[in-house]
Formats: sequence, structure tokens, C-alpha cells
Amino acid sequence: MTSSINPDRLSPALRTEALEQLLTERGLVDPAVMDKFISTYENDVGPLNGAKVVAKAWTDPEYRARLLAEGTGAIKELGFAGPQGEHIVVLENTAALHNVVTCTLCSCYPWPVLGLPPSWYKDPVYRARIVREPRTVLAEMGLELVADVEVKVWDSSSEVRYLVLPLRPAGTEGASEEELTALVTRDMMVGVAR
Repeated sequence: MTSSINPDRLSPALRTEALEQLLTERGLVDPAVMDKFISTYENDVGPLNGAKVVAKAWTDPEYRARLLAEGTGAIKELGFAGPQGEHIVVLENTAALHNVVTCTLCSCYPWPVLGLPPSWYKDPVYRARIVREPRTVLAEMGLELVADVEVKVWDSSSEVRYLVLPLRPAGTEGASEEELTALVTRDMMVGVAR
């Protein structure tokens, strides 16, 4: 019997759910293990971790100095470590300098602080164009930078991964770490947004 459902017309969420159900029915996947993986990447590994690092750096000058001097160690102070986070360098955006990260060879990415890389980060077109024409790509992604801001592109590798410390938003001087954490996005920490 053939299915009348065209899988190409299903949303990624429905495809994922159908695949999980099929693998579970065939005894190839334990739903409890799947739930644990999902929970880990939603709550323990992901952009929220990076946002906490950024908010701490925005509110604690001593932590910020440690973070910029030795990113991996300062990030570990907050409990974030693991595979793909063995050596993280933190790049500070300023009014005159904007950092953006890519991985020209594959998709090296600091999982402990950013979670899994988004599909656009892994796209060969992004990886090639962000190096050649960073201002154009950033503008296409919604980030227009004035001409006197220097744009520096950093190439992640299996040896070194990067995290961007974005500029603190104006008007947030009295905000708590928790309030600041809510303002930080994954795209800011990759450098494709402010």
C-alpha cells in the first residue's frame, strides 16, 4: 500500500514527529532518551547559556575582563562546558568594530553556549559569502552597519570556536542580569544581529 501523503509537503516539525514515531514503533529509539536529548538542548545547552554569559559580562566588569582574556575558563565558571566548547575565544563588538563568525570548512560552532547551529550557518552560500562580502550578507540578514564601523570575519575551526560579546543595548544601564539575558539572541552572539 502506498501513502497518498507527499512528505515534501509536510512541515519539518511534522516530518520529525513522524520519523520519531516510526523509529519508536520499530524499537529503534527510546522515547525517554529522545526526551532527554531534547530537554538537554532546549534547557542545558543552547543560546540561553550564551545569553547568560553575555549578561554577566555586561554587568560584571571583572568577569568581562576574564571572559575576553580566557573565554573558555570564564564560560566554565558559569557551568557551561562540553564537546565543541573546548576552546572558545570571545570577541568584543564595539562602536567601531563589529565581529561576525563563520566556519568556512564545515560548521564548527560553540555548542555549550549556542546550542546546535542554525541551518543558515551551515549553508555553503553563507559560509562563502560572509567572508567575501560581509556587509552585503549582514544587510540581507537585517543588520545595516554604518560605513565607519569595521567588520571583521572570524573563521571557526575544530581547534577554536568564537562567541561574539555584543554591544550592550543603550538604555539598559539599570537592568538586572536576568532582564539582560532576555535581550540577547543567538544571532547577536554569532554577529549577524545587534
